[in-house]
Amino acid sequence: MVRPLFFAVCLLLTSACDQLGIETPLQMEQKRAAEGKALGGSCRQAGRALEDCYQINPRFPKAAIFEGWKDMDAYMRDNKLDNIAPEFPMKPPESKKKADEAEDEPEAKPAKPPPAAH
Repeated sequence: MVRPLFFAVCLLLTSACDQLGIETPLQMEQKRAAEGKALGGSCRQAGRALEDCYQINPRFPKAAIFEGWKDMDAYMRDNKLDNIAPEFPMKPPESKKKADEAEDEPEAKPAKPPPAAH
């Protein structure tokens, strides 16, 4: 008697698992695609090139970024809207060569502190 009752309670408690905030892989992919589309639209509105947008946001699918960029481009052309310059300009990415050179340089040894007076 206890065993069927236990299973019935477990079944009732887990019947609303979607309310726990556990996302399926499909939901996570849809969310990333929607965020990529929004990022693509914002890049177009800021006047950034599509390739720059890909570099800034490598975690998001390129297809979603392109779709958002294309939709925003059509919207801005139809409504004759100008680009909005970003308030914080994008920092240029460090080239690989500069990063490799920085690794090759020996690190400076920290200076010894002066002896403390007792």
